[in-house]
Amino acid sequence: MGAQDFRTLYERLRRAARSGPDGGRRGALRHLTPARVAAAAAGVRLGRTVSLAAPIETRPGPDNPEPAKHRMTGPAPGEAGADGLHFALDRFAMNVHGDADSHLDALNHVLYDGELYDGVPAGDATAPEVRSLSVDLVGEGIVGRGVLLDVPRLRGVPWVEPGDHVTADDLTAAEAAQGVRVGPGDLLLVRVGHRRRRRELGAWDAARSRAGLHPRALAFLAEREVAVLGGDGNNDTAPSAVAGVAFPVHVLAVQAMGVHLMDYLQLEDLAGACARAGRWSFLCVVAPLRLPGATGSPVNPIAVL
Repeated sequence: MGAQDFRTLYERLRRAARSGPDGGRRGALRHLTPARVAAAAAGVRLGRTVSLAAPIETRPGPDNPEPAKHRMTGPAPGEAGADGLHFALDRFAMNVHGDADSHLDALNHVLYDGELYDGVPAGDATAPEVRSLSVDLVGEGIVGRGVLLDVPRLRGVPWVEPGDHVTADDLTAAEAAQGVRVGPGDLLLVRVGHRRRRRELGAWDAARSRAGLHPRALAFLAEREVAVLGGDGNNDTAPSAVAGVAFPVHVLAVQAMGVHLMDYLQLEDLAGACARAGRWSFLCVVAPLRLPGATGSPVNPIAVL
Protein backbone atom coordinates (compact mmCIF):
# COMPACT_ATOMS: atom_id res chain seq x y z
CA MET A 1 0.00 0.00 0.00
CA GLY A 2 1.50 3.32 -1.05
CA ALA A 3 2.18 6.09 1.43
CA GLN A 4 -0.36 8.41 -0.21
CA ASP A 5 -3.03 5.71 -0.30
CA PHE A 6 -2.47 5.10 3.41
CA ARG A 7 -2.67 8.82 4.17
CA THR A 8 -5.95 9.07 2.25
CA LEU A 9 -7.42 6.10 4.14
CA TYR A 10 -6.17 7.51 7.45
CA GLU A 11 -7.80 10.91 6.86
CA ARG A 12 -11.07 9.29 5.76
CA LEU A 13 -11.34 7.03 8.79
CA ARG A 14 -10.27 9.83 11.12
CA ARG A 15 -12.95 12.18 9.79
CA ALA A 16 -15.61 9.48 10.07
CA ALA A 17 -14.67 8.78 13.69
CA ARG A 18 -15.00 12.45 14.59
CA SER A 19 -18.18 13.20 12.64
CA GLY A 20 -20.71 11.31 14.77
CA PRO A 21 -23.07 13.25 17.02
CA ASP A 22 -22.01 11.11 19.99
CA GLY A 23 -18.25 11.29 19.39
CA GLY A 24 -15.72 12.31 22.01
CA ARG A 25 -13.06 10.73 24.11
CA ARG A 26 -14.75 7.32 24.45
CA GLY A 27 -13.78 6.61 20.88
CA ALA A 28 -15.50 3.68 19.22
CA LEU A 29 -16.92 2.60 22.58
CA ARG A 30 -19.66 5.14 21.85
CA HIS A 31 -21.18 2.42 19.64
CA LEU A 32 -21.48 0.09 22.64
CA THR A 33 -24.71 1.35 24.19
CA PRO A 34 -26.40 0.01 27.34
CA ALA A 35 -29.12 -1.51 25.15
CA ARG A 36 -26.51 -3.43 23.16
CA VAL A 37 -24.85 -4.65 26.35
CA ALA A 38 -28.20 -5.91 27.63
CA ALA A 39 -28.92 -7.61 24.30
CA ALA A 40 -25.54 -9.33 24.40
CA ALA A 41 -26.23 -10.63 27.90
CA ALA A 42 -29.63 -11.91 26.80
CA GLY A 43 -27.95 -13.89 24.03
CA VAL A 44 -26.19 -16.30 26.41
CA ARG A 45 -27.46 -19.84 25.73
CA LEU A 46 -25.11 -22.43 27.22
CA GLY A 47 -23.65 -20.57 30.18
CA ARG A 48 -20.19 -21.84 29.24
CA THR A 49 -17.21 -19.54 29.85
CA VAL A 50 -14.03 -19.55 27.74
CA SER A 51 -10.87 -17.57 28.47
CA LEU A 52 -9.41 -15.65 25.54
CA ALA A 53 -6.02 -15.06 27.18
CA ALA A 54 -2.82 -17.03 26.88
CA PRO A 55 -0.94 -17.97 30.05
CA ILE A 56 1.56 -15.23 30.90
CA GLU A 57 5.07 -16.13 29.74
CA THR A 58 7.90 -15.96 32.28
CA ARG A 59 10.63 -17.52 30.12
CA PRO A 60 12.48 -15.63 27.37
CA GLY A 61 11.95 -16.65 23.77
CA PRO A 62 12.31 -15.37 20.19
CA ASP A 63 9.09 -13.37 20.53
CA ASN A 64 9.52 -12.56 24.21
CA PRO A 65 13.01 -11.23 25.05
CA GLU A 66 11.63 -9.38 28.09
CA PRO A 67 9.38 -11.96 29.75
CA ALA A 68 7.16 -11.21 32.70
CA LYS A 69 8.81 -11.65 36.08
CA HIS A 70 6.99 -13.51 38.83
CA ARG A 71 8.42 -14.62 42.14
CA MET A 72 7.04 -15.82 45.42
CA THR A 73 7.91 -13.37 48.16
CA GLY A 74 6.41 -15.32 51.05
CA PRO A 75 6.19 -17.20 53.26
CA ALA A 76 9.55 -16.31 54.75
CA PRO A 77 12.09 -19.12 55.25
CA GLY A 78 10.93 -21.38 58.04
CA GLU A 79 7.37 -19.99 58.16
CA ALA A 80 5.67 -22.53 55.90
CA GLY A 81 5.81 -25.33 58.41
CA ALA A 82 5.53 -23.19 61.51
CA ASP A 83 2.47 -22.96 63.72
CA GLY A 84 0.08 -20.05 63.36
CA LEU A 85 -1.03 -17.95 60.40
CA HIS A 86 1.25 -17.18 57.45
CA PHE A 87 0.69 -16.08 53.85
CA ALA A 88 2.03 -17.07 50.45
CA LEU A 89 2.86 -13.83 48.59
CA ASP A 90 3.78 -12.82 45.03
CA ARG A 91 5.46 -10.03 43.10
CA PHE A 92 4.82 -9.54 39.38
CA ALA A 93 6.15 -7.25 36.62
CA MET A 94 5.74 -7.30 32.82
CA ASN A 95 6.24 -5.44 29.57
CA VAL A 96 2.56 -4.93 28.75
CA HIS A 97 3.03 -4.31 25.02
CA GLY A 98 5.22 -7.30 24.16
CA ASP A 99 4.72 -9.93 21.46
CA ALA A 100 3.70 -12.88 23.65
CA ASP A 101 1.25 -11.89 26.39
CA SER A 102 -2.42 -11.01 25.92
CA HIS A 103 -3.01 -7.30 26.49
CA LEU A 104 -5.25 -4.35 25.73
CA ASP A 105 -4.04 -1.13 24.07
CA ALA A 106 -5.53 2.07 25.44
CA LEU A 107 -6.20 5.15 23.31
CA ASN A 108 -3.09 6.92 24.63
CA HIS A 109 -0.84 4.14 23.31
CA VAL A 110 -0.39 5.19 19.66
CA LEU A 111 1.23 8.51 18.72
CA TYR A 112 1.13 9.57 15.06
CA ASP A 113 2.24 12.92 13.68
CA GLY A 114 2.59 14.18 17.25
CA GLU A 115 -1.00 13.42 18.20
CA LEU A 116 -3.07 10.83 20.02
CA TYR A 117 -6.68 9.96 19.25
CA ASP A 118 -9.06 12.92 18.81
CA GLY A 119 -6.21 15.32 18.04
CA VAL A 120 -4.85 15.31 21.60
CA PRO A 121 -1.23 16.59 21.60
CA ALA A 122 1.08 13.79 22.71
CA GLY A 123 3.74 15.91 24.39
CA ASP A 124 2.82 15.69 28.09
CA ALA A 125 1.88 12.20 29.28
CA THR A 126 0.55 13.65 32.54
CA ALA A 127 -1.76 16.21 30.91
CA PRO A 128 -5.46 15.68 31.79
CA GLU A 129 -6.50 15.29 28.14
CA VAL A 130 -3.84 12.59 27.63
CA ARG A 131 -4.77 10.76 30.83
CA SER A 132 -8.41 10.85 29.72
CA LEU A 133 -7.44 8.43 26.93
CA SER A 134 -5.61 6.01 29.22
CA VAL A 135 -6.76 2.59 30.38
CA ASP A 136 -8.77 4.49 33.02
CA LEU A 137 -11.32 5.01 30.25
CA VAL A 138 -12.27 1.33 30.45
CA GLY A 139 -11.87 0.96 34.20
CA GLU A 140 -15.50 -0.14 34.45
CA GLY A 141 -14.81 -2.90 31.94
CA ILE A 142 -15.97 -3.54 28.40
CA VAL A 143 -18.97 -5.84 28.05
CA GLY A 144 -20.77 -6.54 24.81
CA ARG A 145 -21.46 -8.90 21.95
CA GLY A 146 -18.33 -10.64 20.76
CA VAL A 147 -18.05 -12.04 17.25
CA LEU A 148 -15.27 -14.41 16.19
CA LEU A 149 -14.30 -14.53 12.51
CA ASP A 150 -12.07 -17.54 11.88
CA VAL A 151 -9.94 -16.85 8.80
CA PRO A 152 -7.95 -20.14 8.78
CA ARG A 153 -11.25 -22.04 8.94
CA LEU A 154 -12.46 -20.02 5.95
CA ARG A 155 -9.31 -20.74 3.96
CA GLY A 156 -9.12 -24.40 4.97
CA VAL A 157 -5.68 -24.05 6.57
CA PRO A 158 -4.45 -24.44 10.18
CA TRP A 159 -3.20 -20.84 10.29
CA VAL A 160 -2.52 -17.80 8.16
CA GLU A 161 1.19 -17.76 7.38
CA PRO A 162 3.31 -14.93 8.81
CA GLY A 163 3.49 -12.03 6.39
CA ASP A 164 0.07 -12.75 4.89
CA HIS A 165 -2.78 -10.26 5.16
CA VAL A 166 -6.40 -10.67 6.20
CA THR A 167 -8.50 -8.51 3.89
CA ALA A 168 -11.96 -7.00 4.14
CA ASP A 169 -13.08 -9.65 1.63
CA ASP A 170 -11.84 -12.34 4.04
CA LEU A 171 -13.93 -10.81 6.82
CA THR A 172 -17.13 -10.67 4.77
CA ALA A 173 -16.53 -14.19 3.42
CA ALA A 174 -16.01 -15.50 6.96
CA GLU A 175 -19.28 -13.87 8.02
CA ALA A 176 -21.12 -15.64 5.23
CA ALA A 177 -19.45 -19.00 5.90
CA GLN A 178 -20.16 -18.82 9.64
CA GLY A 179 -23.68 -17.40 9.38
CA VAL A 180 -22.96 -14.32 11.48
CA ARG A 181 -22.84 -10.59 10.81
CA VAL A 182 -20.71 -8.01 12.61
CA GLY A 183 -22.77 -5.04 13.77
CA PRO A 184 -22.61 -1.77 15.71
CA GLY A 185 -20.95 -1.99 19.11
CA ASP A 186 -19.55 -5.48 18.55
CA LEU A 187 -16.23 -6.70 19.91
CA LEU A 188 -14.72 -8.19 16.76
CA LEU A 189 -12.19 -11.00 17.25
CA VAL A 190 -10.21 -12.14 14.21
CA ARG A 191 -8.39 -15.47 14.41
CA VAL A 192 -5.31 -15.93 12.22
CA GLY A 193 -4.06 -19.06 14.02
CA HIS A 194 -0.96 -17.40 15.51
CA ARG A 195 -1.24 -19.36 18.76
CA ARG A 196 -1.71 -22.70 17.03
CA ARG A 197 1.32 -22.12 14.81
CA ARG A 198 3.37 -21.11 17.85
CA ARG A 199 2.26 -24.23 19.75
CA GLU A 200 2.98 -26.63 16.90
CA LEU A 201 6.11 -25.09 15.34
CA GLY A 202 7.55 -23.17 18.28
CA ALA A 203 7.96 -19.47 18.95
CA TRP A 204 9.56 -17.21 16.34
CA ASP A 205 10.44 -13.51 16.08
CA ALA A 206 6.91 -12.21 15.61
CA ALA A 207 8.17 -8.63 15.49
CA ARG A 208 9.66 -9.42 12.08
CA SER A 209 7.06 -11.77 10.63
CA ARG A 210 3.41 -12.29 11.55
CA ALA A 211 -0.05 -12.47 10.01
CA GLY A 212 -2.50 -9.63 10.54
CA LEU A 213 -5.07 -7.35 8.99
CA HIS A 214 -4.42 -5.37 5.85
CA PRO A 215 -4.88 -1.65 6.55
CA ARG A 216 -7.75 -1.45 4.06
CA ALA A 217 -9.67 -3.95 6.21
CA LEU A 218 -10.12 -1.19 8.79
CA ALA A 219 -12.78 0.33 6.53
CA PHE A 220 -14.86 -2.78 7.36
CA LEU A 221 -14.63 -1.93 11.06
CA ALA A 222 -15.65 1.68 10.42
CA GLU A 223 -18.62 0.72 8.27
CA ARG A 224 -19.87 -1.81 10.86
CA GLU A 225 -19.20 0.57 13.81
CA VAL A 226 -17.10 -1.99 15.67
CA ALA A 227 -16.30 -1.00 19.26
CA VAL A 228 -13.22 -3.18 19.95
CA LEU A 229 -10.84 -5.24 17.80
CA GLY A 230 -8.98 -8.27 19.09
CA GLY A 231 -6.70 -10.81 17.48
CA ASP A 232 -4.50 -13.77 18.34
CA GLY A 233 -1.55 -11.93 16.82
CA ASN A 234 -0.63 -8.26 16.93
CA ASN A 235 -3.50 -7.32 14.55
CA ASP A 236 -0.80 -5.75 12.31
CA THR A 237 0.99 -7.78 9.67
CA ALA A 238 4.79 -7.88 9.64
CA PRO A 239 6.48 -6.83 7.47
CA SER A 240 4.17 -3.82 7.25
CA ALA A 241 2.11 -3.24 4.15
CA VAL A 242 2.96 0.47 4.30
CA ALA A 243 6.52 1.72 3.88
CA GLY A 244 7.51 4.00 6.73
CA VAL A 245 4.59 3.01 8.99
CA ALA A 246 5.47 -0.08 11.01
CA PHE A 247 2.02 -0.56 12.58
CA PRO A 248 -0.60 0.86 10.19
CA VAL A 249 -3.50 -1.05 11.76
CA HIS A 250 -2.61 0.37 15.18
CA VAL A 251 -2.45 3.85 13.70
CA LEU A 252 -5.82 3.50 11.96
CA ALA A 253 -7.64 1.66 14.74
CA VAL A 254 -6.35 3.38 17.88
CA GLN A 255 -5.18 6.82 16.77
CA ALA A 256 -7.58 7.56 13.90
CA MET A 257 -10.75 5.66 14.90
CA GLY A 258 -10.52 5.37 18.68
CA VAL A 259 -10.83 1.56 18.66
CA HIS A 260 -9.33 -0.26 21.63
CA LEU A 261 -7.16 -3.18 20.52
CA MET A 262 -6.51 -6.52 22.19
CA ASP A 263 -3.32 -8.17 20.97
CA TYR A 264 -2.03 -11.73 21.28
CA LEU A 265 -5.22 -13.31 22.55
CA GLN A 266 -5.66 -17.08 22.67
CA LEU A 267 -8.59 -17.88 20.37
CA GLU A 268 -8.09 -21.63 19.81
CA ASP A 269 -10.39 -22.71 22.64
CA LEU A 270 -13.05 -20.21 21.60
CA ALA A 271 -12.92 -21.32 17.96
CA GLY A 272 -13.53 -24.91 19.01
CA ALA A 273 -16.36 -23.97 21.38
CA CYS A 274 -18.07 -21.85 18.73
CA ALA A 275 -17.77 -24.58 16.11
CA ARG A 276 -19.31 -27.16 18.45
CA ALA A 277 -22.11 -24.79 19.44
CA GLY A 278 -22.75 -23.77 15.84
CA ARG A 279 -22.77 -20.07 16.75
CA TRP A 280 -20.02 -17.47 16.45
CA SER A 281 -21.36 -14.69 18.66
CA PHE A 282 -21.32 -14.59 22.46
CA LEU A 283 -21.21 -12.29 25.45
CA CYS A 284 -17.68 -10.95 25.87
CA VAL A 285 -16.40 -9.50 29.16
CA VAL A 286 -13.12 -7.56 29.21
CA ALA A 287 -11.79 -6.36 32.58
CA PRO A 288 -8.47 -4.48 32.35
CA LEU A 289 -6.52 -3.70 35.48
CA ARG A 290 -7.14 -0.26 36.96
CA LEU A 291 -3.73 1.31 36.27
CA PRO A 292 -4.11 5.11 36.41
CA GLY A 293 -2.66 6.78 33.33
CA ALA A 294 -1.42 3.51 31.77
CA THR A 295 -1.24 2.92 28.02
CA GLY A 296 -2.54 -0.62 28.34
CA SER A 297 -3.12 -3.58 30.60
CA PRO A 298 -2.71 -7.34 30.70
CA VAL A 299 -6.15 -8.77 30.14
CA ASN A 300 -8.08 -12.02 30.43
CA PRO A 301 -11.24 -11.56 28.34
CA ILE A 302 -14.00 -14.09 28.94
CA ALA A 303 -16.48 -15.29 26.33
CA VAL A 304 -19.81 -16.59 27.63
CA LEU A 305 -21.69 -18.78 25.15
